[in-house]
Amino acid sequence: MDSVRCQVSVLLLFVIWSQTADVGMGSPGWWYLAVGPQFSSLAAANAGGQGRRWPLVCSSIPGLVPRQIRYCRKFHEIMPFVADGTKLGIRECQHQFRGRRWNCTTVQGQVSIFGPVLDRGNISTTPKTPPRAGDSILGPAVNRASREAAFVHAITSAGVAYSVTKACAEGTSPDCGCDNRHKGPPGEGWKWGGCSEDVFFGTKFSRDFVDARIRGRRDGRSAMDRHNNEAGRQSIMKNLQLKCKCHGLSGSCEIKTCWWAQPDFRTVGNVLKDKYDSASEMAVERHREPSGMVDSLYPRYSFFKAPGKDDLIYFENSPNFCEPNNSTGSLGTKGRECNITSHGIDGCQLMCCGRGWNTRTEMRTEKCHCQFHWCCYVTCQECQKKHQVHTCK
Repeated sequence: MDSVRCQVSVLLLFVIWSQTADVGMGSPGWWYLAVGPQFSSLAAANAGGQGRRWPLVCSSIPGLVPRQIRYCRKFHEIMPFVADGTKLGIRECQHQFRGRRWNCTTVQGQVSIFGPVLDRGNISTTPKTPPRAGDSILGPAVNRASREAAFVHAITSAGVAYSVTKACAEGTSPDCGCDNRHKGPPGEGWKWGGCSEDVFFGTKFSRDFVDARIRGRRDGRSAMDRHNNEAGRQSIMKNLQLKCKCHGLSGSCEIKTCWWAQPDFRTVGNVLKDKYDSASEMAVERHREPSGMVDSLYPRYSFFKAPGKDDLIYFENSPNFCEPNNSTGSLGTKGRECNITSHGIDGCQLMCCGRGWNTRTEMRTEKCHCQFHWCCYVTCQECQKKHQVHTCK
């Protein structure tokens, strides 16, 4: 009961804090759900064990535009999973870029949790300032229409679709459930069964909620963000897995029941990381239509294949992220660990941008001398081992 009171108190404080928020034009404000733990914990905050959820005050969540607020009110029980999906996307971004100069670092104590890397507008970065609608938790590194911005939009959009779809299949929301629209007839020796995850509902929810802020906008950056958001969702749709379970006497597998399931989110991250490495550079062309000026995107180099809807696109080059730069959101690589044996971007030569590196020896505790005992457990000792650590100057 004390934890419930604590969560309610945190929520009320956040509501009061957010009432001072003004509307900005930076990166998607809904990303701020990733650093609002009170939202992701709402699903577990039941009053006295009676199963009654605490209300989610949608209009008081910083960063949501009116269309998102209406969607939040309509599907308020799904909103904690939107927060979970946003966090999932950011964690995967940090995993995929762990060996890169820009490592998807979030910035504590700032409006933009990623610093200026992902912002689109004039965003204040004064520490301890309440978030404004549209401010970015990722910062100015996505201020540019860069590959980094493309990846973050794709992975967070995918994260929302993934988390919502998973919640539906687990029966945690009355608004959705399993998918009965199976793809094609069953095969030989198996039949449809189990709970196919309703990826159609999850991706539609992501499309309606995530894209709400840029729907109808005709500038080039909005067109880029819409494309990359959809590419993130396509990375799930195109990698669905057919999972099966055997039935029969003594596991004979006389018949199998099968269902569609989402891939592991690490697979989604790997797919989008490959798309990041092969992202298509676009050019922006502004032209007049009867309804006003419109920006169109087209491949900058005609001899490359035009990007598909599952490819990532960008139209501004990335900074090199070697040195700290407030205007680009680069934190620099000073103090970053590097791999002295690698010739890739995680190697000391490239990671440290030619500045050199320091080497120190530290003792680490590791499991050793492990033994298997019948039946069935393993015991290990703890050993101290020396490790060399290399950090950029």
